[in-house]
Amino acid sequence: MQTSSHLSSYSNDDSEHYDSRSASFSSLPSLPRVPGLTVNPYELNHLSSTLSNCITTLTGHTSYIFSLTLAGKYLYTGSSDNEIRVWKRNPFSYEADDDESLANNVVAVGKSAVKSLLVLANQLLSGHQDCKIRIWKIKNQESLNIKYDKIATLPTLGDRTMRLLNPSNQVEIRRHKKCTWVHHVDTVSAIALSQDQSLLYSVSWDRTLKIWQTSDFRCLESVKNAHDDAINAIAVSYDGYVYTGSADKKIKVWKKFPGEKKHTLVNTLEKHISGINALALSPDGLLLYSGACDRSILVWEKSGDDESMELLGALRGHTKAILCLAAVDDLVFSGSADKTVRVWRRVGRHYCCLAVLEGHQGPIKCLTAAADAYYPHNNTSTSIYLVYSGSLDCDIRVWQVLVSN
Repeated sequence: MQTSSHLSSYSNDDSEHYDSRSASFSSLPSLPRVPGLTVNPYELNHLSSTLSNCITTLTGHTSYIFSLTLAGKYLYTGSSDNEIRVWKRNPFSYEADDDESLANNVVAVGKSAVKSLLVLANQLLSGHQDCKIRIWKIKNQESLNIKYDKIATLPTLGDRTMRLLNPSNQVEIRRHKKCTWVHHVDTVSAIALSQDQSLLYSVSWDRTLKIWQTSDFRCLESVKNAHDDAINAIAVSYDGYVYTGSADKKIKVWKKFPGEKKHTLVNTLEKHISGINALALSPDGLLLYSGACDRSILVWEKSGDDESMELLGALRGHTKAILCLAAVDDLVFSGSADKTVRVWRRVGRHYCCLAVLEGHQGPIKCLTAAADAYYPHNNTSTSIYLVYSGSLDCDIRVWQVLVSN
């Protein structure tokens, strides 16, 4: 770990495109017909100042950072050189003797770029560019340099073998070539868990949505042609609604109703004018945020108990494509190809940009955030958030954001 900036040169021609059909990091104009939701922070009299700064830069990866996730005391990061590394979540907890551990904090190495990560109990799940999902056993972490064992690759051998016995399980993936429907046949772009963690959802550039049972990692369902183009993002709400965002400019909403065996398409949201790269849900699940190459973040609100969604408006400010999103409390964090992270705050139905986090030398490909502390003082209070951003400059930056009320 270093507190100074570590700059790595990169080329847009060599980097992975933020959506599977884009030719460069140029992006379309913001949505002109969607009303903006942003207001000047000074227009909200009860909103105090916000302080933000980069408190450390985590260096060690030698290629593009594609994914990261928080779990307990640790931060996991995945890169295009197939590596998964682990770091202490709290940057203030590092000691001088941690330098050697940080030099060897690669806990797992797959066979292709690590596109998505999440943690399920004592297992680390990773989605890869080689169409596979890998399951790693997390060992007791007394130090940061303990290697994890791979315990499964999805689809599992048993799942594949069982499907091969029945010809009806074969699907044509290209002319004269078939495989079983449990296979992804293109990059696994994102994975997510149901609220009770009994189901794993995966989406891919092969346009499918797949649902896996986490007890034995058997593939339960595959929605073929869920979209008309590559699927880049997924979000799952506490009440079982599944949102998928695609390069076809659409967000689709899926739900498995009681008594049904399969998920049903219940809504299609169409307002973006370019490919969708990122989705995030508010903690209560009532607001959906979507980011696209059109430089806008759209805010959707769930209407009542049905599947309808109302478009509230757009958050504008980034100068290039939105590549990643995260929502914590009443804050929304957005990462962009313009190399910045923006911090937005929701006040009623309005939003204000509290801070622009600058310092990365490449597009921000992934981010996550968490509340770190809350300090009441006299008649005011301050919430502290830690924001983690991964970039195509090969670095992970840790930011501290203090929000006073």
